Amino acid sequence: MGLYGAIEAGGTKFLCAVGTGPEDLQSVTRIPTTTPEETMGRVVAFFQAFRHELRAIGIGAFGPLDLNPRSPTFGTIPTTPKPGWSGVNLLKPLQEALRVPVYLETDVNAAAVGEGRWGAARGLETFVYLTVGTGIGGGAVVHGRLLHGALHPEMGHIRIPHDRERDPFPGVCPFHGDCLEGLASGPALEARWGRPPESLPWDDPAWDLEAEYLALGLQNILCILAPERIILGGGVMENRSLFPRIRRRVEELLNRYLPIPALQGDLEDYIVPPALGERAGLLGALALAMSG
Repeated sequence: MGLYGAIEAGGTKFLCAVGTGPEDLQSVTRIPTTTPEETMGRVVAFFQAFRHELRAIGIGAFGPLDLNPRSPTFGTIPTTPKPGWSGVNLLKPLQEALRVPVYLETDVNAAAVGEGRWGAARGLETFVYLTVGTGIGGGAVVHGRLLHGALHPEMGHIRIPHDRERDPFPGVCPFHGDCLEGLASGPALEARWGRPPESLPWDDPAWDLEAEYLALGLQNILCILAPERIILGGGVMENRSLFPRIRRRVEELLNRYLPIPALQGDLEDYIVPPALGERAGLLGALALAMSG
């Protein structure tokens, strides 16, 4: 059968693996994200050891990314606050060194593909994977295919109602201030409350406000895409007490407007954590390689 390669490319580390599925990751390595030359050189060296068995590689990467095959900058990171990485092409070093197909997607799109193949969205045709962590990003699968437009979706930057009397915090997004990411990401929580989210007690009132903002964002996504399920991952969502709060508030906000059968109960099976857990991104990259 051969092996498939997977890369979860993040701002602090690149996770690389080879295998054939969740139960068959034969080798996994962690490479710190330093300069593009050093990082990509180490990535290529890892896969060189498997080059005779390697059939394809999938990459789920931080963005934004140029994913338009007709673009002269296809495969690059057009601009990023990560020093030295703007304009870097993630595809060419691997393609030139290994001579195998390489498939690139955003990290959240890759996680969505992984959850669709092996996780919480198996058997579904239309669903959304939203990650809430250092940033907020979303990947959508519609009728079995990843949703792309002129660019990949940027769900974290949708605008939501902001009651400044309840929450005078201006938001942390350098582009939009109080967009969804600006109000509800991990850095927003830390900047508003003066401590990292993992140190906030699960019953702290901070989480009620967080659930409110995430529910407002999900209401927008629901009304636009009407997905069969929404999967919420990322570090902030490790606080599992958020899930029932978000479900209750989404139900209130929709007010029975959308006649989707899954929305008629308590939403416990509709707004869910990722079944693949922390491996969603890496396994999603593997699924990209396997699906071609």
